[in-house]
Amino acid sequence: MTRIHDSSNTMSQEMQNIMDHAHALVDATAGEVDERIKSARTALKERLASAKGDYGQLEAQLMDKAQAADEFIHAKPYYAIGGTFIGGLLLGWFMSRK
Repeated sequence: MTRIHDSSNTMSQEMQNIMDHAHALVDATAGEVDERIKSARTALKERLASAKGDYGQLEAQLMDKAQAADEFIHAKPYYAIGGTFIGGLLLGWFMSRK
C-alpha cells in the first residue's frame, strides 16, 4: 500500500505542477488585448477547472480501489497468492505457444 501511496503522491504532485504552470500562463497573458488570446485564456481556465474536478474524482476512486484490494489481500492472502500463481501459469502457457 505504501508503494501505491507513493506513486499516487508523485502523480498528484506532477498534476499539480502542470496545473500551476497553466495558471501561470493564464496570469502572464492577462494584459493581452488580442481577441484570440482572450478566448484561449477563457478556454484554458474552463478546462483547468474541469480537469481539477475530474482529477480529484479519479484520484479518490483509485485510492478507494487500492484500499479495497489491500484489505482483500490482508483478509484472504492465500486467494491472492493462488490467483497470482494461476495467472502466471496461464500467461506462461500463452507466451510459450507458437
